[in-house]
Amino acid sequence: MQSGINVFTSFGTNDIWFMAQAAWRTLMISAVSIALGTLLGVICGWLLHEGRILAAVLLAPLLDAFRSVPLIIQLVLFYNFAPIIGLNLDPFASGVIVLTLYTAALVANVAQGGMQAVGVPMRRAARSLGMSYWQDLRYVVFPIGARAVFPSWVGVALGVMKDSALVSVLGYVELLRASQILITRTQEPLLIISIAGAFYFALSYPISRYAAKVEKRWVQ
Repeated sequence: MQSGINVFTSFGTNDIWFMAQAAWRTLMISAVSIALGTLLGVICGWLLHEGRILAAVLLAPLLDAFRSVPLIIQLVLFYNFAPIIGLNLDPFASGVIVLTLYTAALVANVAQGGMQAVGVPMRRAARSLGMSYWQDLRYVVFPIGARAVFPSWVGVALGVMKDSALVSVLGYVELLRASQILITRTQEPLLIISIAGAFYFALSYPISRYAAKVEKRWVQ
């Protein structure tokens, strides 16, 4: 009698490499989204700070929607709605767009708080020295505001990196999705989840330590 086919295999070195590649994809989608989202968020924060009524009426509710709706719902809705309007995007592109907008919504409040941290007398002093409005922003508001909100921005960046795991619902094989694939094949969930946690730690810890050094350097 012929024995049945065993569909399960043990965890091996090739699986470590598979998870390392997935961790790299996690880093890539996170880095692109955080960079674009930070730029867009700073612009939105500036509009909220300077736009007054117009920004409060139009922009603030939109940003609140991105902050309030769970990220996984945003990902699924966008990925399924995009083809209807003629956008044939792969999971990576869809994930980047949604994560960028989500990051921008979070960074906008951080940036607005940083700009508000610069007192009106300091801005008036800059203008009295002959600085233009844009020079005031570049040389006074942005440097001082960035120091005030840098720890909050780091928290947002690390949070988005962890939230990028939700892109797995679109079929993008990042670290969490790779872990699920290996758990299904090897039936070793504790080992694989532990290794995935170690990869996430390896991605996040250097960022937090470097951010702490930058913050300490600014304080000195």
